[in-house]
Amino acid sequence: MRFFIVDAFTDRAFTGNSAGVVLLDEPADPAWMQAVAAEMKHAETAFVVTTDGPKSLRWFTPEVEVALCGHATLATTHVLGGEQTYTTKSGELRAKAKDGWVELDFPSDPPTATDDDLSAILPGVEIEYVGRGVENLFAVLPDANAVKNLEPDLEQLKRTWTGRLLVTAKGEDTDYVSRFFGPGVGIDEDPVTGSAHCILSPYWSERFQKTELVGHQASARGGIVRTRQDGDRVHLAGQAVTVLSGELHV
Repeated sequence: MRFFIVDAFTDRAFTGNSAGVVLLDEPADPAWMQAVAAEMKHAETAFVVTTDGPKSLRWFTPEVEVALCGHATLATTHVLGGEQTYTTKSGELRAKAKDGWVELDFPSDPPTATDDDLSAILPGVEIEYVGRGVENLFAVLPDANAVKNLEPDLEQLKRTWTGRLLVTAKGEDTDYVSRFFGPGVGIDEDPVTGSAHCILSPYWSERFQKTELVGHQASARGGIVRTRQDGDRVHLAGQAVTVLSGELHV
């Protein structure tokens, strides 16, 4: 089987978010896919059945299968090229590679305000808004520096709901900044999280009263995501670089 390692949401190697992509001729055993993802050690590894139409696509972290992953879908489409339709646990997803960019069509996930107490996870941090998406806690901080300098208590976060937290604030050079922490799924901090922008896009589109935005995920590797809010869908756009390709022998 052919496999690839792709840096997604970036135009430079060794930045953005790295994903594994495995091309399958037929559906594979989930335990085997989980073992491969653990061997790869990337935040997510995508497994796509290339003979299907639409193509079956699944994503695994080193520890668990996840229902939606933006950067690994972008990486998969970068490898396959052209227009693709995928069947996934989050429904049918469409993607298109064109002129060095990949655009993803994902379901919108607007946050709902909650009274979740994040004081133990973010001690001493001022929080303007707390909410939840389908799988993630969501917090808005006063400014970009608060997001960039954040040091959450990951053990406390791991004990909550799904163990995932998305933090954001208004940006300086971009519309907004964000960071994503997921110790509950084996990822202390994800470098660039496409699915998180399904929450960020509807939230900031409403705040700014515009549909097209640019976000910067302010991890150590960093990455840029363009979003376009379209009703109950979010169009995410980013670039990608293939850094390695080879064959799986087991």
